[in-house]
Amino acid sequence: MRIAIDAMGGDHAPHEIVAGVLQAAKEWTDAELILVGDSARIEALMSERPGNVRVHHAGDVITADDEPGKAVRRKKDASMVVAGRLVREGEADAMISGGNTGALMVTGLLIVGRMEGVERPALAPMLPTMDGTGVLALDLGANMDASPEELLQYAIMGSIYRSKVQGIAKPRVGLLNIGTEAMKGNTLTKTAYGLLEQAPIQFVGNVEASQVMRGGCDVLVCDGFSGNVMLKAMEGTADAVFSTLKTEFTRTWMTKLAAAVMMPGLRQFKKKLDYKEHGGAPMLGLSGLVLKCHGSSDALAVKNAVRQARVALQSGLVQAIAAEINTRK
Repeated sequence: MRIAIDAMGGDHAPHEIVAGVLQAAKEWTDAELILVGDSARIEALMSERPGNVRVHHAGDVITADDEPGKAVRRKKDASMVVAGRLVREGEADAMISGGNTGALMVTGLLIVGRMEGVERPALAPMLPTMDGTGVLALDLGANMDASPEELLQYAIMGSIYRSKVQGIAKPRVGLLNIGTEAMKGNTLTKTAYGLLEQAPIQFVGNVEASQVMRGGCDVLVCDGFSGNVMLKAMEGTADAVFSTLKTEFTRTWMTKLAAAVMMPGLRQFKKKLDYKEHGGAPMLGLSGLVLKCHGSSDALAVKNAVRQARVALQSGLVQAIAAEINTRK
């Protein structure tokens, strides 16, 4: 298997990207890892290169400030675009990038290509849960609006992903809503509810945002606007909690002592909420495998994204989704 990694995408590129790829290369020697970007900068960061790592030069970069559509169309030699082209042309089986999310979505649609039968691909990151297993949520920002039929496709794709990549035999699929009753919500969720009941998935009904972190489902389906609002609220709450704890635990010598006693438990709790443990968010519904890393990903997050891509390729994720979508035409 061949995995192309955008070495220039992200806040800590290229050094953290290269470091993560080198770690992954040593652990999974069956994967050929292709670092795409400024070859001179990449080579300078490798004192020695494992045999399963190669560099593919790309002379341009899409930045966080670039307008996605224009950047992808005009910067044809950008590392993200080149990585997508490698997937489209069969020179790579998957691509990973921590760069501009909007540009990566455009790259997926215009360069890699949308899967036949899929209305809109979805961004599907893992959200933390208190039991540590996480919930795959889609869509969380690739598309602001969605139709009931698109939510149905999200549910099917998410269920296949958790089954194929993460080994959950019968993933529980929930619909994000303002209440658990079947007739709660707006026209979108009410119509989608009926479609999900008839789908070949384990649909467990509506799930309120307050129950997401308690592990009420394995796959959470929502439109991109609602999902992104929920995600930002969760991130803001987590930041506020840890900031408040740090202030309180450093207030007096007694609270510092208490902090020392509680530190192992707090570290474990923080680890459950750490995006680095999950690696990347797949963009489901494309004709090739595309993973989006967090913009501030370090070497550990990049390594875990490679692991994620490797498992997805081994399990035939894209082919499984395509087969299920095609049966429903």
